[in-house]
Amino acid sequence: MWLWWLANVVGLLIVIPLVIVLANRVVRPALEIQAYSDDILENGLALSEDLVPVPALAQTDELVGEITGEAVRYLSGVRRLV
Repeated sequence: MWLWWLANVVGLLIVIPLVIVLANRVVRPALEIQAYSDDILENGLALSEDLVPVPALAQTDELVGEITGEAVRYLSGVRRLV
C-alpha cells in the first residue's frame, strides 16, 4: 500500500508539473502562430481590396497598343508635311 501512495506522490509532484510545463511549451508557440496568422489574414484581405482594379490593366494594355499604332501613323503623316 505504501508503494501506491509513493506512486501517487511522485505522480503529483513530478509527472503532472512536467506535463504542464511541456504542454505550456507547445501551447504558447501555437497561440503566437495563431496571432501571426490572424495578422496575415487581415493584411491579406486589405491587400486584396487594393487589387480589385488589376483586371482593368488588361484593357488598358490593349488600348495603349491601339493608341500606339495610331500615334505612329499620325507621326509618319506629320513627317511628310515637315
